[in-house]
Amino acid sequence: MPIPAILITIALVLYTTATWSERIAGILNRSHLILFWAGLFFDVLGTGLMIHNSTIETISLHSLSGYAGIFFMLIHTIWATHVLVRNIDTLRIRFHRFSVVVWALWMFSYINGALLGMSV
Repeated sequence: MPIPAILITIALVLYTTATWSERIAGILNRSHLILFWAGLFFDVLGTGLMIHNSTIETISLHSLSGYAGIFFMLIHTIWATHVLVRNIDTLRIRFHRFSVVVWALWMFSYINGALLGMSV
């Protein structure tokens, strides 16, 4: 398995752990935020290496899906940071609703990228 795929899979594990542990806990905590940021870091690093190693110069469904996934993760993680900094319990308790939606979108991006990446 190439290094970019390993890094993006690490992002998958971190992001999934953060999303579902937050949902189970019922409130956004600092540990979830750390995992969100770590997941974003590994996704960006893996994607950056994938772009650097790519010989394909066109925009494809694979690349668009990957960029969309990073975009959703970035917005989600920034919003999680904002919610924790403001420390409003109602926002911290309701945050998991947003997390699961973004996680599902990111999972689509991950699966789509994996399937399309295997066919390239």
